[in-house]
Amino acid sequence: MQLLVNIDHVATLRNARGEGYPDPVEAAIVCENAGAAGIVFHLRGDRRHIRDEDVFRLKKNVIGILDFEMAATDEMLEICLAVKPDICTLVPEGREELTTEGGLNMESEYDDFEKRVIPVLKKAGIEISLFLDPIERDIELAAKIGADTIELHTGPFANASDEKQQQFEIDRLKESAILIHELGMKVNAGHGLNLVNLPVLIKHVPHLEDISIGHALVSKSLFWGLEKTVKEYMKIMKGVRK
Repeated sequence: MQLLVNIDHVATLRNARGEGYPDPVEAAIVCENAGAAGIVFHLRGDRRHIRDEDVFRLKKNVIGILDFEMAATDEMLEICLAVKPDICTLVPEGREELTTEGGLNMESEYDDFEKRVIPVLKKAGIEISLFLDPIERDIELAAKIGADTIELHTGPFANASDEKQQQFEIDRLKESAILIHELGMKVNAGHGLNLVNLPVLIKHVPHLEDISIGHALVSKSLFWGLEKTVKEYMKIMKGVRK
């Protein structure tokens, strides 16, 4: 199991003033030096945080895993093929959403992905990850279409209003992780994870490999500093933080 840090909100802060700092690439370097296995970024169509120039600079400077989150538009496919990240995580994208609100609907995406999207990513040798809710049918279609990895959407678990709801979501994630593993795909997870709920996820959900954490980590770093915050998350993942 390893930590990938999403540095989108470092770019959000930079863009608030447009003065060039804080630099998301500098943040990526600090995260890797603190022990993170790699970096995640989401280049959105509206460029609300990460921008094109950031993507190419990240490719040049990130030593570990580079995970390019994107909607499966022709524009993003072209950029992805030019950058050649280690992983391309396909996500749904709504212009009015504050952040990604749910997983892909594989029933509606399947034909387009099969004909237009998956072949070009496979040909480029880029690992294909699909961001999915813990729904059996979506996972089965992802395996059928040739996905390498599923990133389970942990938002409903992270935002559960009580213990009963949290347990319900944990059970869904656990069952989905087992299915993904049995179908020969890698199990990743992300969305809404923080220092409090991450230990619960790790304790109950098997086969987890890459865990993507962004907003909570970047927010906490305002008080603790980025290096210390990454190291605290690493302690949880290594089972040594109490």
